Amino acid sequence: MTNRLMAEEDPATASSRRGLRRIFVRDLELVGRVGLLAHEIRYEQRIVISIELSVVDDYDGRSDRLSDVLDYAKIVEGVTALVEGEHVYLLETLAERIAVFCLADPRVASVRVRIEKPDVLPSCKSVGIEIERFRS
Repeated sequence: MTNRLMAEEDPATASSRRGLRRIFVRDLELVGRVGLLAHEIRYEQRIVISIELSVVDDYDGRSDRLSDVLDYAKIVEGVTALVEGEHVYLLETLAERIAVFCLADPRVASVRVRIEKPDVLPSCKSVGIEIERFRS
């Protein structure tokens, strides 16, 4: 194979190598207003959020530019804004909002959102939910 052929990869070969890249944010600890009980409405509480994204992998492996990949810091900023926004009664509602936010990026093929409330039941390390959503 000549150097020219190595440098100019056949588009069919490049697309066959395309796959999914997994991006994750684990145990993002935030303080927000989530819950139905009177004390949950009155006071903020700790919420631990983990997110796993399956992202269509178009990265060429050479550019080394943040603009060519999904920036997980932007995910953290958006999720933080959602949690610190208005009161939400159900973790399920918050999880759906986070999933919609993540899927708004056209590169995201699917998202898994796990939300835990570590301070609700003294006999448990945490309680919570997990959802997975896919681009339609």
